[in-house]
Amino acid sequence: MKRVLSLVLCCIAFSISASAQRVPAADSAVVTKHQMTANGQRFAYTAKTGTQPVWDNSGKVVATVHYTYYSRDDVQNRDKRPLVISFNGGPGSGSVWMHLAYTGPRLLNIDDEGYPLQPYGVKENPYSIMDVADIVYVNPVNTGYSRVLDEKADRNLFFGTNADIKYLAEWINTFVTRNNRWASPKYLIGESYGTTRVSGLALELQNAQWMYLNGVVLVSPTDLGIKREGAVDIANRLPYFAATAWFHKRLSADLQNRDLEEFLPEVEKFTLDELLPAVARGHSVDAATKERLVKQMAKYSGLSETIIRQNNFDISTSLFWKELMRDKGMTVGRLDSRYLGIDFRDGGERPDYNAELTSWLHSFTPAINYYFFNELNYKTDVKYNMFGPVHPWDRSNDKTGLSLRQAMAANPFLHVMVQSGYYDGACDYFNAKYNMWQMDPSGKLSSRMDFKGYRSGHMMYLRKEDLIKANEDIRQFIKNSLPAPDQPAKY
Repeated sequence: MKRVLSLVLCCIAFSISASAQRVPAADSAVVTKHQMTANGQRFAYTAKTGTQPVWDNSGKVVATVHYTYYSRDDVQNRDKRPLVISFNGGPGSGSVWMHLAYTGPRLLNIDDEGYPLQPYGVKENPYSIMDVADIVYVNPVNTGYSRVLDEKADRNLFFGTNADIKYLAEWINTFVTRNNRWASPKYLIGESYGTTRVSGLALELQNAQWMYLNGVVLVSPTDLGIKREGAVDIANRLPYFAATAWFHKRLSADLQNRDLEEFLPEVEKFTLDELLPAVARGHSVDAATKERLVKQMAKYSGLSETIIRQNNFDISTSLFWKELMRDKGMTVGRLDSRYLGIDFRDGGERPDYNAELTSWLHSFTPAINYYFFNELNYKTDVKYNMFGPVHPWDRSNDKTGLSLRQAMAANPFLHVMVQSGYYDGACDYFNAKYNMWQMDPSGKLSSRMDFKGYRSGHMMYLRKEDLIKANEDIRQFIKNSLPAPDQPAKY
C-alpha cells in the first residue's frame, strides 16, 4: 500500500513539475464522446486527443507529438473505413487550421466569408468528411502542444524537409499500429508546407514503413522542390494577378463582365504561349512585340503599363500587393488577396503586414484553446503553438514533388487531388497546375491527378461556399479512389 501511495505521489509530483515547466507528457490520451450531423447523417463519434512519443535510433524518447483522432462509432468494419491523416504547414504551424475550419467535426465562429466574429468559440461542422472517413490531425514537433522533450536531442532530427518526413513516417507507423488501422484505406492531406510534407511522406511510407496509400490531397501546394527560376518564375505569377484584379474590379469592363473561370484560361494561354517566351528572350524581343505584351499584361493584371515597363515584366508578388490598390490607399493580402490592409504610408514596394493572417489569428487562437479545454477536456499548461520555434529549417535536397510521382508510379492505387484558391498569392493556383505538369511530363499518371479551383485564397475553406464545395470534392475523391473489392494493384 505504501509503495502504491508512493508511486501515486511521485506521479502527482512529476505532473505538477512537468506542468509548471510547460512540458507535455510523452504518452497520454483523453477520450470523449460526441454527436454530430455531417452530410445529412446523424451519428456518434469518439475523439481521442493526446501525445505519442518520438524515439531516436537508440529507442530513447526525445520528443512527443500531439494529435487529435476522430472515429465514427457506428462503423461495423473499421478495415473498410478510410483514415485521413491531416497536416498543416509553416513549417512550424499547428494543425489548427484544417482541424477547426475544414474537414473536422467542429468549426470556429466566423462569418460566411471567413472574418472573425465574437463571441469566440466553435459550432458544428455539417460539411465535415466524417461521414465517409475517420481523421487524425497531427502537430509536428514544437507546433500545437508537441514539444522536444530531451534538451540534448539533435534538432536536426526534426527541423528540415527530409528529417521531418522521416520521423513523421515512423510516428504514423506507430499510430496506425496502436489504433489497428493497417487494413484501412489511408489518405494524407496537407496544406501549404504540409503539401511538401505529405508528398515526401507518400514515398517514405512506402519505402521505409511498407505502408501504401490510396490518396494524397494537396491543399494550396508549395513548389514541392520543382524549380521554376528566371522566366518561368516571372511569367507564372500573371494568372494569380489577373484573378485578384478581377476580384477587386480593377479590370476593363470587357474582362470584368466575364466569369472568373471562363476568363482565367485565356490568361493562362497568354502566359504560356506569349509572355513566357518573351521574358526568356529578354532584350532580343523587338520593340513592337514588347510594347504589345506590356499593354496585354497591364490589361490582365490591373497594373499600369508604366510599372510593367519599368520592371521589365518582373512584377514581384510583394509589389503587386502594394500596387494594385495603391490609388485607394489600400494593400491586398498575401495568402488571401480578398483581404485589404492599411499601411503607414502609401509609398513603398511591399505591404507593412499580411492583412489576412492577422484576421485569421484573431479568430483561430481563442477557438482552438477554448475547444481543447471545454469540449475535448484536454487541460494543460503547455501553450498551443499556432506557430512554433522550428527554425533554422533545412530546406536542402527537397525532391518531394518527384517523390510523390515515384510513389504514384510504384503504387497503381495512389491518387492525387490538388485544391487551390484563385486569390492565394503565396502558393498560387497556376503554380499548383505547373507542379502537376512537371511531376508527370509524360502524362502517364494524369488520369490519377485532379485539380480543383476555388474562389477564395490559401485557406479556401474559410469561405462557406468553398467549404461546402471543397469538402464534397474530398468526399468524392475518397469514394472514387477506393478500389473495387478484390481489384489487383497492377498496370
